[in-house]
Amino acid sequence: MKNILILFFSISLLIPSVLLGQEADKKVYVFKIDKDIDPAMNRRVKIAMEEAEKLKADLILIEMDTYGGAVTDADEIRTRILESEIPVYVFINKDAASAGALISIASDSIYMAPGASIGAATVVNGVDGAAAPDKYQSYMRSMMRSTAEATGRDPKIAEAMVDEKIEIEGISEAGSVITFSVSEAIQYGFCEGEFDSVDEILAAKGFANAEITNYEEDSVDQIIAFFLSPAISGVLILIIIGGIYFELQTPGVGFPLLAAIVATLLYFIPYYLNGLADNWEILVFFIGVILLAVELFVIPGFGIFGVVGIVMILGGLVLGMLPNQDFNFAFVPASQLFGALLTVILAALGSVGLVFWLTPKVNEWGAFKHITLATTQDRAQGYTSSIYSEELKGKIGTVHSRLRPSGKIEIEGEIYDAYTRGEFLEKDEKITVISTEGTSLRVKKLES
Repeated sequence: MKNILILFFSISLLIPSVLLGQEADKKVYVFKIDKDIDPAMNRRVKIAMEEAEKLKADLILIEMDTYGGAVTDADEIRTRILESEIPVYVFINKDAASAGALISIASDSIYMAPGASIGAATVVNGVDGAAAPDKYQSYMRSMMRSTAEATGRDPKIAEAMVDEKIEIEGISEAGSVITFSVSEAIQYGFCEGEFDSVDEILAAKGFANAEITNYEEDSVDQIIAFFLSPAISGVLILIIIGGIYFELQTPGVGFPLLAAIVATLLYFIPYYLNGLADNWEILVFFIGVILLAVELFVIPGFGIFGVVGIVMILGGLVLGMLPNQDFNFAFVPASQLFGALLTVILAALGSVGLVFWLTPKVNEWGAFKHITLATTQDRAQGYTSSIYSEELKGKIGTVHSRLRPSGKIEIEGEIYDAYTRGEFLEKDEKITVISTEGTSLRVKKLES
């Protein structure tokens, strides 16, 4: 009998240690959705869930606090959760509204903190917050319904979180969408329990001693976040525009072009990796650069190619910052749209000011003295680069092809290359030659 008691006592001591050992072998991966649902958050979720798979985690727990965001990104996140082979829990510690509700419903279990809420999934536009057209509401209703069906929740209630016209007896009335408190969510199957913290949930579900891994941004993500800052983006735009200008003014120097290329890469790559800049938006930017170069080097003057080129350059920079879908800005927040426009405009104006400030100083820099001509080679000192006779100075002619400000003129039946001091002159206007130096005649409009 004594031996039996000793054996029983030993087994009773061994069982907890075995159980704790099994629990300690479990792995839990925790990350947060605590900002707007956008391409950046979509990328965070993708990276986090891939890391959880590599760690062979037994559970993924998402700490949720968001008012929603882009429907397309929310759709990708909820699909990733639905297809996850690892169980996914969501802990709503404050709000899971709109896209946040969709993502929460896709999880295996929902837990909520006291005072939290879930619902209000009506799709709104990003300009004034008004309800989006019915085709968008229909799309959201369909996603909410199918997601609820897939996770064993009431699809009719999920739809009523989107559509105010849906009335559910005892739960909602027509004219208002459903938003559940904690007790209501528990009552109708949209929450499995009320807890104060992630630790409480893990303890209650047998993961108290599990190995917990929290998502942390790596150095690459931190660098990307740094370059996504509007201030840094503005500086890069300033370098891009300034570099392009100086390279086009002094082709072959190389340094301005190199600076513009590096700034362009640092500008677009972070936005591309975050899903903001699409291939076509980057292409718009480069087509603009090409058109501007064509205007300056192939077609004399400054006309349609130059204007379109500048518009496309600035447009590409703005579009690269915004999560638009095929030029649809309906769900781009007004603040984000305004911020992108303001950043690009201020940077462009800053680059113009920088150009005017730096241009007269360039010749003073030692690095440029070897590749620039800092002195004036006057005719009086014996220099000449003119291919025209001095006798043409003072001659009167007519504009043969529009001067913008360069083009061709006709004098006594002969055609000459010419340019003005900046003004545009139309065909057949009278001109007078004021200088014959260089490879083109310098002219001005003949005053009547």
